[in-house]
Amino acid sequence: MGDRMTDPGLTNPDFTDLPVVVAGLGVSGISAARVLRGLGAAVTVVDGGSGPGLVARAAELEALGAAVRLGDGDSLPEGTRLIVTSPGWAPDSPLFAAADAAGVPVWGDVELAWRLRRPLPGTGEPAPWLAVTGTNGKTTTVQMLASILTAAGRRTAAVGNVGVSVLDAVLAEEPYDVLAVELSSYQLHWAPSLRPYSAAVLNLAPDHLDWHGSMEAYAADKGRIYEGNVVACVYNLADPATEALVREADVEEGCRAVGFGLGAPGLSNLGVVDGLLVDRAFVADRAKSAAELGSVEDVNPPAPHNIANALAAAALARAYGVEPKAVREGLRAFRPDAHRIAEVGVVREVAYIDDSKATNTHAAAASLAAYRPIVWIAGGLAKGATFDDLVQGAAERLRGAVLIGQDRALIREALERHAPDVPVIEAAEGQTGAVAMAEVVRAAASLARSGDTVLLAPACASMDMFTNYGERGDLFAAAVRELADAGE
Repeated sequence: MGDRMTDPGLTNPDFTDLPVVVAGLGVSGISAARVLRGLGAAVTVVDGGSGPGLVARAAELEALGAAVRLGDGDSLPEGTRLIVTSPGWAPDSPLFAAADAAGVPVWGDVELAWRLRRPLPGTGEPAPWLAVTGTNGKTTTVQMLASILTAAGRRTAAVGNVGVSVLDAVLAEEPYDVLAVELSSYQLHWAPSLRPYSAAVLNLAPDHLDWHGSMEAYAADKGRIYEGNVVACVYNLADPATEALVREADVEEGCRAVGFGLGAPGLSNLGVVDGLLVDRAFVADRAKSAAELGSVEDVNPPAPHNIANALAAAALARAYGVEPKAVREGLRAFRPDAHRIAEVGVVREVAYIDDSKATNTHAAAASLAAYRPIVWIAGGLAKGATFDDLVQGAAERLRGAVLIGQDRALIREALERHAPDVPVIEAAEGQTGAVAMAEVVRAAASLARSGDTVLLAPACASMDMFTNYGERGDLFAAAVRELADAGE
């Protein structure tokens, strides 16, 4: 295979008749297989599963000329020259051990997309990538960024781990001017050649450690996003670990470190002054002047962590050359996705907030910091998390707590240690779905007083009781509507 597959600067490699294995028959695997077949590659898709859904997907790809091996995701087909993996496949998978022994490179779908970028008409250069990662806030920040770029008149899209497939984006018939790219730690692990125009790491907290093996490995994969940055490495002033990743990055000459935070900005940072979003990084005289980008009221919703997301998005847009007016207009036009600190109702002067997307302690802490007093709905699958720091930080804000799910005892014990005076109601065990959520909302209403917030920020995954966090949030909203209709 030689340099044509390993040179980090190479784009548009020749895939004609190249034996490529695609690992995984999920959404990204199917997309990669279709693209590779379109490029003339000899594609074999492998997946350890064998259920009816996989059989149907396999038939679709076989009709395109791909070979599919179900029930065997471990062995490397003879003659393989490249593996393109789905993001979720762990680095210690036997398939990758076999690839390493055979000298076969492993790419993710993001790496494949990066290699397939095409020059924009009239420029000779591919569309720049403005990339975002972090434990929490990635999707919101990327969508804010896309809204700002659209307000600036750029053809763009939120792509990657959200919205449009990054492969579809780089191969779009009508090319994009610039891409707002959300990247997970999984995707970054498998994207060794990625060199964004500018990038941001929003925050770092323990997550997916079973996949990465350690916090150090997780952080290192997040830090890959800064490699080769051209204009700005954007980091969180409140999270020193993100700045440490900037210091370790190998960037282009002239690339700057740009911090964002909720205080008054220092030189080369973005921040907040008297309710205004302010830029002291991308102005002509950073020592003596600043640019007003909007106000905190332009951010929807104006919770502290969401203001931080807006500043990160603004920093990336400004690094690309967007004017301050477009930042304000883009933030005003942005509407958050469902299940992200969304108010779903007010009943008897109590607000009900759905932040079902807060599936880890870091996300829940940000949500809890946005309100007071709070009746907190929490619990589910803890994924190995501990809750002492979370509860200790939120204790003074809590009116009460309603606990759900398999690992509720971990949260109850943390409450007993750090908030012993907070009343706790535990939902009945064994209930799931709508029945369970209706009981939970009634219990939360019994603890709440006028002016309080009932906050669904579970700090846990949902699959023990619900299909996913989306269903959990939808059923929460439905239960609140029932509560209102009942006049309780």
